[in-house]
Amino acid sequence: MEPREISILIVEDEEMVRINLEDFLADEGFEVKSTDSGEAGLENLSKRTFSTVVVDMRLPGIDGNTFIKNAKKMQPNLNVVIHTGSTFYSVPRELQDMGITQEHVLLKPLSDMSVLSRLILKFE
Repeated sequence: MEPREISILIVEDEEMVRINLEDFLADEGFEVKSTDSGEAGLENLSKRTFSTVVVDMRLPGIDGNTFIKNAKKMQPNLNVVIHTGSTFYSVPRELQDMGITQEHVLLKPLSDMSVLSRLILKFE
């Protein structure tokens, strides 16, 4: 597969989920970095630019919504994929105002991981 110029930051506290996402996206040809907290994710964003962030909502420390608000302030062109286990999650108005819709939300567990790579490519 041709390498893509798309760099992805995964912010996920569940180690096995994080590893699976990282391995899948790397196999798909993306450049991938991952971290286990929103704070560490923001630290990564302060050091380099990413194309897309895949973020869990329930994180230790700051939650996913707070992470996204801060991340978009740091990198306004950052694409966001929300990866959550909450079937009740609804994109808050503040994130909607940033252009994030329910289309950006994927529910765990993904039975077909290719949905994730297609969504990332769609937002590029």
